[in-house]
Amino acid sequence: MTRAAASLPSLPLSRGALDRHSELRNEPGLLDVLLDDPATRVLELVDGRAPVEERIDGQVALRYRAPDPADRDRFVAYLGHDAPTGGTAYLVSVAPETAATTDDPQRRGLRAVGASLGDLDAGVLTTATGLTNWHHRHGFCPRCGSPTEPAQSGWIRVCPNDESEHYPRTDPAVIMSVIDDRDRLLLARGVGFASAGMSVLAGFVEPGESLASAVAREVHEEAGVTVTDVTYLGDQPWPFPSSLMIGFTARAVTTDLTLQESEIEAAQWFDRDEFTRALADGSLRISSRISIARRLIEHWYGEEIDIADAPLRG
Repeated sequence: MTRAAASLPSLPLSRGALDRHSELRNEPGLLDVLLDDPATRVLELVDGRAPVEERIDGQVALRYRAPDPADRDRFVAYLGHDAPTGGTAYLVSVAPETAATTDDPQRRGLRAVGASLGDLDAGVLTTATGLTNWHHRHGFCPRCGSPTEPAQSGWIRVCPNDESEHYPRTDPAVIMSVIDDRDRLLLARGVGFASAGMSVLAGFVEPGESLASAVAREVHEEAGVTVTDVTYLGDQPWPFPSSLMIGFTARAVTTDLTLQESEIEAAQWFDRDEFTRALADGSLRISSRISIARRLIEHWYGEEIDIADAPLRG
């Protein structure tokens, strides 16, 4: 595996400017201290959606608030500060769905607004989404089945029965542009995609497997294509619920397609003219701007693709 001289630019969820200050997480009473400080900024999530406001310049900004007494009865976690030497502290507070009212500001999830946020807000919402997703799915001890409790300011869970500690997990996944000797790009439609939706191939890394081996295996499993020259281009967190997407490009040694029917509904090689025409006439729909898949496609295409985002899944 090699690293390309030019990596993927502007990966939306890798721009986070939040300083995590992990050394503070074990401080006794940290959350209480921060909740007592009106300068602390709290991001309130309701069903994974954060309050946002649209700006005149087209960007979207998160709307924070001061700590509220209700936060002490909710799941709250320390996310970090906005500067290496301190500054403003940021917390996430998870409110029940019943907390949302018609008077609430508009709320959006990370998928909807991640590409339009500034660097600090992108880091806050990406971290908050990934961390709260993990807590939501790991409420019980995998050793004994007892309910676990948050600790270290929301960064681990502890089992009070067997005293085991459980840390947030991140699942590595490879995602790759496959290009043949004619400089054509392989795109595929996954099962459940919208009728025009296509993207690059992707898959999770298996135990005992290197990243380059995962790229080669996934491409061969899903499309029947053999690849070589696996080259790293970039990576970004993808907390839906807990992945790290690691982007590559690879050269196809074979081009005949044999699809894995349980995963892939259709696949096709595109040259740039075919790709451009398909986008223009609507017969092809590609991944949204927040995804690393979009950047991999643009890396092959040679320029940013200016089309409106549309969901790939039907």
